[in-house]
Amino acid sequence: MSIAGQVLGAAGHDNALLVQINAGQAIYRLLCDCGEVGLAQRPVGELQALDHLLLSHLHMDHISGFDTLFRHSFNRADPPMQVWGPPATAQIMQHRLRGFMWNLQAELRGTWLVHDIGTEMVTAWRFHAEEAFARAHPAGSGLHAGPIIANADFSVTAITLDHLTPSMGYIIRETPRRNIDPARLAALNLLPGAWLQQVKSATPDEAPTLTLAGQTYALAELRAQLLVETPGDTLAYLTDFRLDAPTLARLVPALQGCGTLVCESQFRHADLPLARRAYHLTNRQAAGLARAAGVAELVLIHISERYRPADYPEILAEARAIFPNTRFPVGWV
Repeated sequence: MSIAGQVLGAAGHDNALLVQINAGQAIYRLLCDCGEVGLAQRPVGELQALDHLLLSHLHMDHISGFDTLFRHSFNRADPPMQVWGPPATAQIMQHRLRGFMWNLQAELRGTWLVHDIGTEMVTAWRFHAEEAFARAHPAGSGLHAGPIIANADFSVTAITLDHLTPSMGYIIRETPRRNIDPARLAALNLLPGAWLQQVKSATPDEAPTLTLAGQTYALAELRAQLLVETPGDTLAYLTDFRLDAPTLARLVPALQGCGTLVCESQFRHADLPLARRAYHLTNRQAAGLARAAGVAELVLIHISERYRPADYPEILAEARAIFPNTRFPVGWV
């Protein structure tokens, strides 16, 4: 398994993050935010294959590319398109879904499932193309007490950040991997084979023992001796928020063990007063967060258009002075 993130859009323009999770038997595609330029350049099939749209918030520069996505996916029924965002996402998204002339919708079967992520509850609404998205159907709610998305292969955790409006940060984690230790296998004088799949995966009706080369082994004992668990990849997406001491205290433990942190760097640190007024981060603040959390890699995005390309090497150098493994997305410098 692996998680790969690709930043869409150029420096100084709208950005988004396309995430692909390769679980071997399945590939999942998540899109963090919906910047205009990046989406228009993606293949149609890729947009139609998205599993989830994760919105940090719905300011113009984070949702302006939505029409491109919607044009190619409005009639997707199975599975429905799933959208996640801060409170009032469903209300705003319904306006976007309704914002076209619908007069041929009777034969459409598209479904959109939109989730509002609150600090305590997650509430969902379902919208149908055959109704011209006119009605918001309640689709359930639950406590926000863990990951908002979780399956056998990965999970997504949402963190509420402060941008003078709630802005959601997302941490995407692969499920820890359970693999066979070759050295332990050799120490037991056992040869690899299809039987190892029984050791790796438990089923409710499995037999408690396994016979190999005429010898019977307790399956639980084989698992204890042969299986090793290693953490999966982790990728975090944080943008448009003010980094104060309480926020830092929440983010540092949440980001522990994170492989890649994709984080906004709207301002240079010399412009810290501007960053504070606008509830944004500076390059040095992003680097300090990466260092405090012990992430493996920091990718800076969402650079203000006030800075020229000639400024980018210095912006990067200032961040690297605090956290050396910092970079811009490919092609930015």
